[in-house]
Amino acid sequence: MGQVKRPRLLPGREERALAAEMTSARRLFVLVLVAGAFVLDGYDLNSMALVAPRLKDALGLDPTHFGLVFGIVTIGVGAGSALLAPWGDKFGRRSLIVAGCLFLAFATAGTATATTIPEFVVWRLLTGFGLGICLPNCTALSAELAPAGARATVMTLVSAGISLAALLAGMTAPNLIDWGGWQAMFWLPAAFAALVALLVWLVLPADLSKPVGLPGKELAKVPQLTLFRSPWLLPFAVFTGALLFNSLNLYMVNQWTPTLLPRAGFTIAEAQRQTGLQQGAGLVMGLLMSFLIDRWRPGMTMIGAFVLVAAAFIAIGVTEPDPTRWRWLLVVGAGFISGAAMALPALTAFLFPPNMVASAVGMGVLIARIGAFAGPLIGQAMLTAGATPSQFLAAAALPAGIAAAICLAFPAALAVKRREEAAT
Repeated sequence: MGQVKRPRLLPGREERALAAEMTSARRLFVLVLVAGAFVLDGYDLNSMALVAPRLKDALGLDPTHFGLVFGIVTIGVGAGSALLAPWGDKFGRRSLIVAGCLFLAFATAGTATATTIPEFVVWRLLTGFGLGICLPNCTALSAELAPAGARATVMTLVSAGISLAALLAGMTAPNLIDWGGWQAMFWLPAAFAALVALLVWLVLPADLSKPVGLPGKELAKVPQLTLFRSPWLLPFAVFTGALLFNSLNLYMVNQWTPTLLPRAGFTIAEAQRQTGLQQGAGLVMGLLMSFLIDRWRPGMTMIGAFVLVAAAFIAIGVTEPDPTRWRWLLVVGAGFISGAAMALPALTAFLFPPNMVASAVGMGVLIARIGAFAGPLIGQAMLTAGATPSQFLAAAALPAGIAAAICLAFPAALAVKRREEAAT
């Protein structure tokens, strides 16, 4: 008796047949595991910045020399995202998520053995490569498992692991370092990455993630190249443009906040906890933005968020340093930066068909990492040139304003997928 072929989904249908066959409990557990991968990213985003001020006493390393260490991880993320992650659109998600998590466990554990800045640079580059392999496929998988009417909200909830982990890292770093030394900030996520890899391999069906595209619309042999062809170039350009400038701000502000704020009257511990508070605010703001994307207007949602970021940092720039006032202005400014980092990837499910989401996220990450790599180095250059904390933070208003202007093109970008679906 011949094998029965599964029917392909109709254009515009938002759930794939294989995903629909999973029980609700299993789908929820898979989404929790995917969120675990984002937890690793959020912890990684903040761990090095939180550890750097402690390394002057532990290893004799000046934290103001860590610009390349902060930025190099973005090169690794971009390489992994662009070179390997998009192949999940052709061959499925599970293998790439597992491989990325295992590689991440190896590299993060290696970071705990570093004793010089060149060693930190190498291990952080490899850490980024592991993150780049798995995270775009995690984003795509969450889109495939999410209900159609709450896609952005579910995707943002899953990626909320970034802000949750950053919050926990900032709040627990002083106690964790006191307990296990600075190395504990890396041994812990290494063990967690290995656990996520094992559970994903055991729980996620091997054939689940070979996503369905639009009938008659085949991907290029190298799936990433489809994004640079008509009609997908416009949505890809708008998506990556907003990511680029938001990532510059994300890494410039978050990486230098623990070092910068003590110069504005904060203690080191208060600066570390402020980083966690900002990430907690980012979680709330990201969820709010995703709800508005699902229920309201994606373009106006993103424009409003970036305008608030610019306003908060301009307010910091025109006021004297004051920990109480700055604390809440940073919650708004840095919080909406982190919230936008969560909400923007969710827009890929609205901009592209399912079999292009990992490619879009992967290539988007590569382009965004240009900004992410530049952010810490720009911050280092400003500090070396003698910028005050007020001047440094006021500079974050410019990338936010550019991102807001780019988002004006979101309605035209969103219309491309609707036209392609209607034509099939």
